[in-house]
Amino acid sequence: MEAISHNLSRARAHSPGSRVWAVVKANAYGHGIRHVYPALDNADGFALLDLDEAALLRELGWKGPILLLEGVFEPSDIAFCEAHDIWHTIHNEAQLRWMESRHTSHLHKVFLKLNGGMNRLGFKPELYAAAWERLQALPHVGGITPMMHFSDADSSRFGQSGIAYQMEVFAKVAGPLGVKAGTLSNSAAILRHGAELAPLSEWVRAGIMLYGGSPDYPEHAPEHWDLQPGMTLSSQLIAIQDIQTGDTVGYGSTFVAERPMRIGVVACGYADGYPRHAPTGTPILVDGVRTRTVGRVSMDMLTVDLSGVPQAMQGSAVTLWGDFHAPDGEVRRLPIDDVALPCGTVSYELMCALARRVPVSVD
Repeated sequence: MEAISHNLSRARAHSPGSRVWAVVKANAYGHGIRHVYPALDNADGFALLDLDEAALLRELGWKGPILLLEGVFEPSDIAFCEAHDIWHTIHNEAQLRWMESRHTSHLHKVFLKLNGGMNRLGFKPELYAAAWERLQALPHVGGITPMMHFSDADSSRFGQSGIAYQMEVFAKVAGPLGVKAGTLSNSAAILRHGAELAPLSEWVRAGIMLYGGSPDYPEHAPEHWDLQPGMTLSSQLIAIQDIQTGDTVGYGSTFVAERPMRIGVVACGYADGYPRHAPTGTPILVDGVRTRTVGRVSMDMLTVDLSGVPQAMQGSAVTLWGDFHAPDGEVRRLPIDDVALPCGTVSYELMCALARRVPVSVD
Protein backbone atom coordinates (compact mmCIF):
# COMPACT_ATOMS: atom_id res chain seq x y z
CA MET A 1 0.00 0.00 0.00
CA GLU A 2 2.86 2.38 0.75
CA ALA A 3 4.13 2.08 -2.82
CA ILE A 4 0.79 3.07 -4.33
CA SER A 5 0.36 5.95 -1.87
CA HIS A 6 3.86 7.09 -2.79
CA ASN A 7 3.06 6.98 -6.50
CA LEU A 8 -0.05 9.07 -5.94
CA SER A 9 2.13 11.65 -4.22
CA ARG A 10 4.35 11.72 -7.31
CA ALA A 11 1.31 12.50 -9.47
CA ARG A 12 0.52 15.44 -7.20
CA ALA A 13 4.12 16.66 -7.26
CA HIS A 14 4.13 16.72 -11.07
CA SER A 15 0.73 18.42 -11.28
CA PRO A 16 0.81 21.39 -8.93
CA GLY A 17 -2.59 22.96 -8.43
CA SER A 18 -4.49 20.15 -10.19
CA ARG A 19 -6.92 17.68 -8.73
CA VAL A 20 -6.00 14.04 -9.32
CA TRP A 21 -8.23 11.28 -10.61
CA ALA A 22 -6.98 7.89 -9.44
CA VAL A 23 -7.76 5.67 -12.43
CA VAL A 24 -8.93 2.28 -11.18
CA LYS A 25 -10.43 0.80 -14.36
CA ALA A 26 -10.00 -2.93 -15.00
CA ASN A 27 -10.21 -3.61 -11.27
CA ALA A 28 -7.39 -1.17 -10.57
CA TYR A 29 -5.23 -2.49 -13.41
CA GLY A 30 -5.49 -6.00 -12.00
CA HIS A 31 -4.52 -5.02 -8.46
CA GLY A 32 -8.04 -5.15 -7.04
CA ILE A 33 -10.02 -2.06 -6.08
CA ARG A 34 -10.56 -3.41 -2.58
CA HIS A 35 -6.82 -3.82 -2.14
CA VAL A 36 -5.77 -0.39 -3.39
CA TYR A 37 -8.62 1.72 -2.04
CA PRO A 38 -6.96 2.42 1.34
CA ALA A 39 -3.85 3.67 -0.49
CA LEU A 40 -5.83 5.94 -2.80
CA ASP A 41 -8.57 7.29 -0.57
CA ASN A 42 -6.84 10.68 -0.44
CA ALA A 43 -7.13 11.11 -4.20
CA ASP A 44 -9.55 13.80 -5.33
CA GLY A 45 -11.64 11.33 -7.28
CA PHE A 46 -11.74 7.90 -8.89
CA ALA A 47 -12.06 7.30 -12.64
CA LEU A 48 -13.17 4.01 -14.17
CA LEU A 49 -15.45 2.39 -16.76
CA ASP A 50 -17.58 -0.17 -15.02
CA LEU A 51 -20.80 0.60 -13.13
CA ASP A 52 -20.26 -2.28 -10.70
CA GLU A 53 -16.81 -0.95 -9.83
CA ALA A 54 -18.31 2.49 -9.25
CA ALA A 55 -20.89 0.95 -6.92
CA LEU A 56 -18.10 -0.91 -5.10
CA LEU A 57 -16.31 2.35 -4.37
CA ARG A 58 -19.48 3.71 -2.81
CA GLU A 59 -19.79 0.51 -0.73
CA LEU A 60 -16.21 1.00 0.45
CA GLY A 61 -17.19 4.39 1.75
CA TRP A 62 -16.01 6.77 -0.96
CA LYS A 63 -18.22 9.86 -0.98
CA GLY A 64 -16.24 12.00 -3.42
CA PRO A 65 -16.30 12.24 -7.23
CA ILE A 66 -16.38 9.15 -9.43
CA LEU A 67 -16.06 9.58 -13.19
CA LEU A 68 -17.13 7.14 -15.91
CA LEU A 69 -14.35 7.65 -18.45
CA GLU A 70 -16.39 6.31 -21.38
CA GLY A 71 -19.69 7.59 -20.09
CA VAL A 72 -22.91 5.62 -20.11
CA PHE A 73 -23.59 2.82 -22.57
CA GLU A 74 -27.38 3.00 -22.54
CA PRO A 75 -30.01 5.45 -21.29
CA SER A 76 -30.81 3.43 -18.16
CA ASP A 77 -27.24 3.97 -16.96
CA ILE A 78 -28.08 7.63 -16.41
CA ALA A 79 -30.43 6.62 -13.60
CA PHE A 80 -27.56 4.69 -12.03
CA CYS A 81 -25.42 7.82 -12.16
CA GLU A 82 -28.16 9.75 -10.39
CA ALA A 83 -28.62 7.09 -7.72
CA HIS A 84 -24.90 6.89 -6.94
CA ASP A 85 -23.94 10.49 -7.76
CA ILE A 86 -21.60 9.48 -10.59
CA TRP A 87 -20.07 11.97 -13.00
CA HIS A 88 -19.87 10.83 -16.60
CA THR A 89 -18.23 11.56 -19.91
CA ILE A 90 -20.16 12.48 -23.04
CA HIS A 91 -18.26 11.66 -26.20
CA ASN A 92 -20.88 11.00 -28.89
CA GLU A 93 -24.20 12.14 -30.26
CA ALA A 94 -26.19 9.27 -28.73
CA GLN A 95 -25.03 10.09 -25.20
CA LEU A 96 -25.86 13.73 -25.80
CA ARG A 97 -29.38 12.89 -26.98
CA TRP A 98 -29.93 10.64 -23.96
CA MET A 99 -29.09 13.56 -21.69
CA GLU A 100 -31.40 15.84 -23.64
CA SER A 101 -34.28 13.41 -23.25
CA ARG A 102 -33.70 12.92 -19.52
CA HIS A 103 -36.08 14.75 -17.19
CA THR A 104 -34.70 14.89 -13.68
CA SER A 105 -33.96 17.26 -10.83
CA HIS A 106 -30.56 15.67 -10.32
CA LEU A 107 -27.71 17.92 -11.43
CA HIS A 108 -25.28 15.98 -13.59
CA LYS A 109 -21.59 16.82 -13.70
CA VAL A 110 -20.43 15.90 -17.21
CA PHE A 111 -17.12 15.83 -19.02
CA LEU A 112 -17.42 16.66 -22.71
CA LYS A 113 -14.75 14.86 -24.69
CA LEU A 114 -12.90 16.42 -27.58
CA ASN A 115 -11.40 14.28 -30.32
CA GLY A 116 -8.11 16.11 -30.48
CA GLY A 117 -6.57 13.77 -33.03
CA MET A 118 -6.40 10.38 -31.36
CA ASN A 119 -9.56 9.38 -33.22
CA ARG A 120 -11.02 7.04 -30.68
CA LEU A 121 -13.66 8.91 -28.68
CA GLY A 122 -14.91 12.47 -28.66
CA PHE A 123 -16.55 15.14 -30.78
CA LYS A 124 -14.61 16.44 -33.74
CA PRO A 125 -13.36 20.01 -33.24
CA GLU A 126 -15.90 21.46 -35.66
CA LEU A 127 -18.78 19.83 -33.72
CA TYR A 128 -17.56 20.48 -30.20
CA ALA A 129 -18.97 23.98 -29.62
CA ALA A 130 -22.44 22.93 -30.68
CA ALA A 131 -22.37 19.95 -28.30
CA TRP A 132 -21.18 22.26 -25.50
CA GLU A 133 -24.03 24.69 -26.12
CA ARG A 134 -26.62 21.91 -26.15
CA LEU A 135 -25.40 20.66 -22.77
CA GLN A 136 -25.34 24.17 -21.34
CA ALA A 137 -29.00 24.56 -22.27
CA LEU A 138 -30.04 21.58 -20.11
CA PRO A 139 -31.28 22.50 -16.63
CA HIS A 140 -30.13 19.15 -15.22
CA VAL A 141 -26.48 19.68 -16.26
CA GLY A 142 -24.75 21.23 -13.30
CA GLY A 143 -21.32 21.62 -14.84
CA ILE A 144 -19.30 20.83 -17.95
CA THR A 145 -15.58 20.10 -18.00
CA PRO A 146 -13.65 19.72 -21.27
CA MET A 147 -11.80 16.46 -21.68
CA MET A 148 -9.17 15.21 -24.11
CA HIS A 149 -6.75 12.29 -24.29
CA PHE A 150 -3.17 12.48 -25.55
CA SER A 151 -2.08 9.85 -28.05
CA ASP A 152 1.66 10.54 -27.97
CA ALA A 153 2.45 12.06 -24.59
CA ASP A 154 4.89 9.21 -23.93
CA SER A 155 7.07 10.15 -26.91
CA SER A 156 7.44 12.59 -29.76
CA ARG A 157 5.29 12.89 -32.87
CA PHE A 158 6.82 13.57 -36.26
CA GLY A 159 9.80 15.25 -34.60
CA GLN A 160 7.73 17.48 -32.33
CA SER A 161 6.58 17.29 -28.75
CA GLY A 162 4.09 14.48 -28.38
CA ILE A 163 1.41 16.85 -27.08
CA ALA A 164 1.99 19.84 -29.38
CA TYR A 165 -0.49 19.09 -32.16
CA GLN A 166 -3.32 18.19 -29.80
CA MET A 167 -2.70 21.23 -27.63
CA GLU A 168 -3.19 23.40 -30.73
CA VAL A 169 -6.54 21.74 -31.34
CA PHE A 170 -7.59 22.19 -27.73
CA ALA A 171 -6.64 25.88 -27.73
CA LYS A 172 -8.64 26.56 -30.91
CA VAL A 173 -11.72 24.85 -29.52
CA ALA A 174 -11.58 25.92 -25.86
CA GLY A 175 -10.64 29.55 -26.47
CA PRO A 176 -13.91 30.67 -28.10
CA LEU A 177 -15.84 28.88 -25.34
CA GLY A 178 -14.02 30.87 -22.67
CA VAL A 179 -12.69 27.66 -21.13
CA LYS A 180 -9.20 27.68 -19.68
CA ALA A 181 -8.82 24.28 -18.05
CA GLY A 182 -10.12 20.74 -18.18
CA THR A 183 -8.81 17.21 -17.86
CA LEU A 184 -6.19 16.42 -20.48
CA SER A 185 -3.30 14.57 -18.91
CA ASN A 186 -2.75 10.84 -18.59
CA SER A 187 0.25 9.41 -16.70
CA ALA A 188 2.71 10.15 -19.50
CA ALA A 189 1.57 13.76 -19.77
CA ILE A 190 1.67 14.20 -15.99
CA LEU A 191 5.27 13.02 -15.77
CA ARG A 192 6.70 14.47 -18.98
CA HIS A 193 4.69 17.67 -19.38
CA GLY A 194 3.22 18.38 -15.97
CA ALA A 195 4.58 21.91 -15.53
CA GLU A 196 3.62 22.92 -19.07
CA LEU A 197 0.09 21.60 -18.70
CA ALA A 198 -0.55 22.75 -15.13
CA PRO A 199 -2.41 25.96 -16.12
CA LEU A 200 -4.77 23.88 -18.30
CA SER A 201 -5.28 21.03 -15.86
CA GLU A 202 -8.22 21.31 -13.51
CA TRP A 203 -7.92 17.52 -13.22
CA VAL A 204 -5.25 15.02 -14.23
CA ARG A 205 -5.79 11.29 -14.71
CA ALA A 206 -3.14 9.16 -13.03
CA GLY A 207 -3.29 5.57 -14.25
CA ILE A 208 -0.31 3.30 -14.84
CA MET A 209 1.99 5.49 -12.75
CA LEU A 210 -0.06 4.73 -9.63
CA TYR A 211 0.85 1.08 -9.95
CA GLY A 212 4.56 1.60 -10.57
CA GLY A 213 4.70 1.21 -14.34
CA SER A 214 6.56 3.76 -16.43
CA PRO A 215 4.37 5.16 -19.23
CA ASP A 216 7.41 5.91 -21.42
CA TYR A 217 9.51 2.81 -20.80
CA PRO A 218 12.16 2.01 -22.04
CA GLU A 219 13.13 5.65 -22.49
CA HIS A 220 12.60 6.07 -18.76
CA ALA A 221 12.46 3.32 -16.17
CA PRO A 222 10.12 3.66 -13.19
CA GLU A 223 13.07 4.66 -11.02
CA HIS A 224 13.62 7.74 -13.19
CA TRP A 225 10.18 9.00 -12.17
CA ASP A 226 10.61 7.77 -8.58
CA LEU A 227 7.81 5.25 -8.97
CA GLN A 228 7.58 2.13 -6.84
CA PRO A 229 6.07 -1.20 -7.93
CA GLY A 230 2.58 -1.69 -6.57
CA MET A 231 2.35 -5.39 -7.37
CA THR A 232 4.55 -8.38 -6.73
CA LEU A 233 3.81 -11.64 -8.52
CA SER A 234 5.67 -14.49 -6.89
CA SER A 235 5.78 -18.27 -6.88
CA GLN A 236 8.28 -21.03 -6.15
CA LEU A 237 10.29 -23.79 -7.76
CA ILE A 238 8.35 -27.05 -7.74
CA ALA A 239 10.99 -29.20 -9.47
CA ILE A 240 14.56 -29.13 -10.76
CA GLN A 241 15.91 -30.96 -13.79
CA ASP A 242 19.54 -31.61 -14.67
CA ILE A 243 19.91 -31.64 -18.45
CA GLN A 244 22.78 -32.32 -20.80
CA THR A 245 24.11 -30.68 -23.95
CA GLY A 246 21.57 -31.11 -26.72
CA ASP A 247 18.62 -31.72 -24.39
CA THR A 248 15.50 -29.67 -25.04
CA VAL A 249 13.04 -28.00 -22.70
CA GLY A 250 9.29 -27.63 -23.03
CA TYR A 251 6.75 -27.81 -25.83
CA GLY A 252 8.11 -27.58 -29.33
CA SER A 253 11.70 -28.14 -28.17
CA THR A 254 12.36 -24.46 -28.77
CA PHE A 255 15.19 -24.38 -26.22
CA VAL A 256 18.22 -26.59 -26.80
CA ALA A 257 20.91 -26.74 -24.10
CA GLU A 258 24.37 -25.75 -25.30
CA ARG A 259 25.95 -27.16 -22.14
CA PRO A 260 24.93 -29.18 -19.06
CA MET A 261 22.45 -27.10 -17.05
CA ARG A 262 20.11 -27.05 -14.08
CA ILE A 263 16.57 -26.06 -15.01
CA GLY A 264 14.00 -24.94 -12.48
CA VAL A 265 10.28 -25.47 -12.93
CA VAL A 266 8.11 -22.62 -11.63
CA ALA A 267 4.47 -22.94 -10.61
CA CYS A 268 3.14 -20.23 -12.91
CA GLY A 269 1.93 -20.24 -16.50
CA TYR A 270 -0.34 -18.60 -19.01
CA ALA A 271 -3.44 -19.76 -17.11
CA ASP A 272 -2.22 -17.46 -14.36
CA GLY A 273 -1.80 -14.58 -16.78
CA TYR A 274 1.93 -14.85 -17.42
CA PRO A 275 2.36 -14.25 -21.17
CA ARG A 276 2.67 -17.42 -23.21
CA HIS A 277 4.69 -15.51 -25.78
CA ALA A 278 7.42 -14.62 -23.26
CA PRO A 279 10.61 -15.64 -25.07
CA THR A 280 13.63 -17.43 -23.71
CA GLY A 281 15.64 -14.79 -21.87
CA THR A 282 12.74 -13.01 -20.18
CA PRO A 283 14.11 -11.88 -16.80
CA ILE A 284 13.00 -13.52 -13.57
CA LEU A 285 14.34 -13.71 -10.01
CA VAL A 286 15.10 -16.94 -8.17
CA ASP A 287 15.97 -16.40 -4.51
CA GLY A 288 16.44 -12.76 -5.48
CA VAL A 289 19.02 -13.58 -8.18
CA ARG A 290 18.21 -12.34 -11.67
CA THR A 291 18.17 -15.11 -14.24
CA ARG A 292 16.09 -15.96 -17.33
CA THR A 293 13.24 -18.08 -18.56
CA VAL A 294 13.95 -20.87 -21.03
CA GLY A 295 11.61 -22.56 -23.48
CA ARG A 296 7.88 -22.04 -23.92
CA VAL A 297 5.57 -20.99 -21.15
CA SER A 298 3.04 -23.74 -20.41
CA MET A 299 -0.46 -23.43 -18.98
CA ASP A 300 0.60 -23.95 -15.36
CA MET A 301 4.40 -23.90 -15.46
CA LEU A 302 7.40 -22.15 -16.87
CA THR A 303 11.08 -23.05 -16.74
CA VAL A 304 14.13 -21.04 -15.71
CA ASP A 305 17.89 -21.24 -16.02
CA LEU A 306 19.50 -21.98 -12.65
CA SER A 307 23.10 -21.76 -13.89
CA GLY A 308 23.74 -18.62 -11.83
CA VAL A 309 21.71 -19.72 -8.83
CA PRO A 310 23.56 -22.78 -7.49
CA GLN A 311 21.79 -22.61 -4.12
CA ALA A 312 18.34 -22.93 -5.69
CA MET A 313 16.27 -25.93 -4.65
CA GLN A 314 12.69 -27.11 -4.69
CA GLY A 315 10.72 -24.47 -2.77
CA SER A 316 13.05 -21.59 -3.64
CA ALA A 317 11.25 -18.28 -4.01
CA VAL A 318 10.56 -17.00 -7.53
CA THR A 319 9.70 -13.39 -8.31
CA LEU A 320 8.07 -13.01 -11.71
CA TRP A 321 7.92 -9.23 -11.23
CA GLY A 322 8.03 -6.87 -8.31
CA ASP A 323 10.06 -7.02 -5.11
CA PHE A 324 11.92 -9.86 -3.43
CA HIS A 325 12.60 -9.28 0.25
CA ALA A 326 15.83 -11.05 1.13
CA PRO A 327 16.35 -12.53 4.61
CA ASP A 328 18.94 -9.83 5.30
CA GLY A 329 16.33 -7.14 4.68
CA GLU A 330 17.61 -6.13 1.25
CA VAL A 331 14.97 -5.56 -1.42
CA ARG A 332 15.81 -6.86 -4.89
CA ARG A 333 13.54 -5.56 -7.59
CA LEU A 334 12.44 -6.83 -10.99
CA PRO A 335 10.44 -4.04 -12.64
CA ILE A 336 7.38 -5.26 -14.47
CA ASP A 337 8.43 -3.15 -17.45
CA ASP A 338 11.59 -5.29 -17.76
CA VAL A 339 9.36 -8.34 -18.17
CA ALA A 340 6.95 -6.70 -20.58
CA LEU A 341 9.61 -5.46 -23.00
CA PRO A 342 10.94 -8.82 -24.29
CA CYS A 343 7.33 -10.01 -24.51
CA GLY A 344 6.56 -7.21 -26.96
CA THR A 345 3.94 -5.71 -24.68
CA VAL A 346 3.53 -3.16 -21.88
CA SER A 347 3.21 -3.40 -18.13
CA TYR A 348 -0.49 -2.47 -18.35
CA GLU A 349 -1.30 -5.73 -20.13
CA LEU A 350 0.63 -7.91 -17.70
CA MET A 351 -1.13 -6.34 -14.72
CA CYS A 352 -4.58 -6.63 -16.24
CA ALA A 353 -4.07 -10.18 -17.51
CA LEU A 354 -3.66 -11.84 -14.12
CA ALA A 355 -6.13 -14.68 -13.62
CA ARG A 356 -8.54 -14.78 -10.72
CA ARG A 357 -6.87 -17.87 -9.32
CA VAL A 358 -3.68 -15.92 -8.59
CA PRO A 359 -3.20 -14.50 -5.09
CA VAL A 360 -1.38 -11.20 -5.60
CA SER A 361 0.62 -9.27 -3.04
CA VAL A 362 -0.06 -5.54 -3.33
CA ASP A 363 2.79 -3.60 -1.73
